[in-house]
Amino acid sequence: MVKAIVGANWGDEGKGKITDLLAASSDVVVRFQGGANAGHTIINDYGRFALHILPSGIFYPHITNVIGNGVALDIAKLAKELADIMGQGVPQPNLIVSERAQLLMPYHVLQDGYEEERLGGKAFGSTKSGIAPFYSDKYAKTGIQVCDLFDENRLRERLHRALEVKNVLFEHLYHKPPMDEEALYQQLLTLREQIAPFVGDAVGFLHSAVTAGKTILLEGQLGSMKDPDLGIFPMTTSSHTLAGYGCVGAPVPPTAIEDVICVTKAYSSSVGSHTEPFVSEVTGEAGDELRRRGGDRGEFGATTGRPRRVGWFDAVATRYGCMVQGATQAALTCLDVLGYLDEIKVCTGYEIDGVETDVFPTTPRLMRAKPVFTTLPGWKCDIRGITEYSALPENARHYVEFLEEKIGVPIHIVSTGPSRHENCVR
Repeated sequence: MVKAIVGANWGDEGKGKITDLLAASSDVVVRFQGGANAGHTIINDYGRFALHILPSGIFYPHITNVIGNGVALDIAKLAKELADIMGQGVPQPNLIVSERAQLLMPYHVLQDGYEEERLGGKAFGSTKSGIAPFYSDKYAKTGIQVCDLFDENRLRERLHRALEVKNVLFEHLYHKPPMDEEALYQQLLTLREQIAPFVGDAVGFLHSAVTAGKTILLEGQLGSMKDPDLGIFPMTTSSHTLAGYGCVGAPVPPTAIEDVICVTKAYSSSVGSHTEPFVSEVTGEAGDELRRRGGDRGEFGATTGRPRRVGWFDAVATRYGCMVQGATQAALTCLDVLGYLDEIKVCTGYEIDGVETDVFPTTPRLMRAKPVFTTLPGWKCDIRGITEYSALPENARHYVEFLEEKIGVPIHIVSTGPSRHENCVR
């Protein structure tokens, strides 16, 4: 059985925790898209971790973890992350890196930073991790696959072709120094040795696992709003953040995905640029208070440390996000954060050009949207760590059930704290 765990919103919904929770009864966990540009925070018996490229199943010795062909693979960051977790007492995980994955190169990181600098005030707010240049090169067919590392003649040829273009851009568009081809080639040979023990046929492994009836979790990065086709284009990421892409980026057969778990917070958050539409945003002192209380250490990006924008739960965006993911169930995280509030607002509609709607629009109309709120009573107490749904205060249960009705997807998991076992399963 294949289950996909994906984000309903802008990312930062708590997918890592839900993957870590469900991995206990799974055989395989696969990262199928994105790169080290976002982090999944996990708190367990080993400590607190912000994973950027490793799958969230690495804390279980029985799990085989796979970095799929759809991932933007930064080998240096992967090696550092492995060393860091093992330095905190985590046993070396079972890990397969797809031989078909493509390499996120140093020139991708440089180009990302140079382009943001060139755009100035019109920049996209990139994490400058090289993601957009990486995926541009992948679809322009100038990328380098992991398997190319083990064919030195081919590696030299692929690198030369890539740098022919990159160095023209660096020198004549960005007015920066060119990259040294031989130095980069030698660096790749060093990186090859770091990754060699983990490289394998992930495609064959996963299809065999499906045939054998293994339980496989597909772990997505970011969320529906960041998908370049169905999200808030162009303020998106450059990989597909939808469960359906797991059929390509993992890969598994389309017929194998039986359960899509959409993760959403009990309020909204986004680490994106302030030029992005974020209809239910809370600003000023109220926003600062929610940001400070949010998550397990406040609402700050796990990768960048940037303060996240925060807002009330956006039922319009979340219903749309669940719809495009094909959600069969939802997981609601961070319910415990809201216990300080007398009243809690939920964005249940948008007003666009004087007309109210509950249908999520395309970006130009979204930029003109104003929130329509419904106000619910708070529960005014600390619910952290409650594991029985019936033990939650009545107003907390009413809040969960109101959100469930508005998004049209059953909420089966309610998180009441950041640690692995702080959940109510309905």
